[in-house]
Amino acid sequence: MAVARLGSVSLDCTDPGPLGEFWAALLGGEVAYTSDEFVAVRTDRGWLSTVRVANYVPPTWPEGAFPKQMHLDLAVGDLDEAEAEAIRLGARRATVQPAPERWRVLLDPAGHPFCLSTQIPE
Repeated sequence: MAVARLGSVSLDCTDPGPLGEFWAALLGGEVAYTSDEFVAVRTDRGWLSTVRVANYVPPTWPEGAFPKQMHLDLAVGDLDEAEAEAIRLGARRATVQPAPERWRVLLDPAGHPFCLSTQIPE
């Protein structure tokens, strides 16, 4: 039984507006929400968001000092239940929780961050 559905893919950046517009145009989507810190792009296949991150450094690819930088946002119905199940499956709770009443930040078994959120629309 699935615990979550994929809500969106979030891309860290210094300026979410232009990056969101780029992805909306490239994917044939539309900017559904925008603020200085966050842009949500709706496509016919799902959501992509761009998120302002302080001191953002673009990744170097395929090698280099700064590996790829992105995380998954997973839409859930109940934060407490989903967090407990994710931890049971091998995740661990991140030390920093910016808005735990809206989303929970966890780390997968390899240390990759992802968020559980009740704030992602269908």
